[in-house]
Amino acid sequence: MTTFWSMGGYAAYVWSAFGFTLLVLGGLVLASWRGAREREAELAAVRREVRGRTASSVRRPTLQRQTQD
Repeated sequence: MTTFWSMGGYAAYVWSAFGFTLLVLGGLVLASWRGAREREAELAAVRREVRGRTASSVRRPTLQRQTQD
């Protein structure tokens, strides 16, 4: 087991690479989680704003008929 943990003399490189990778992946998970929470809050605010509008204040596009001369 000691041979496994020493990694044939490369343990410092191997374990630091594993540690750095875990640190970066953890940071990405945290950043993604925070971003998702912010986007959900933003979406909820937009939904509240849209639901608060009255039907008369919503502008709907009108179709214009083209007449031929």
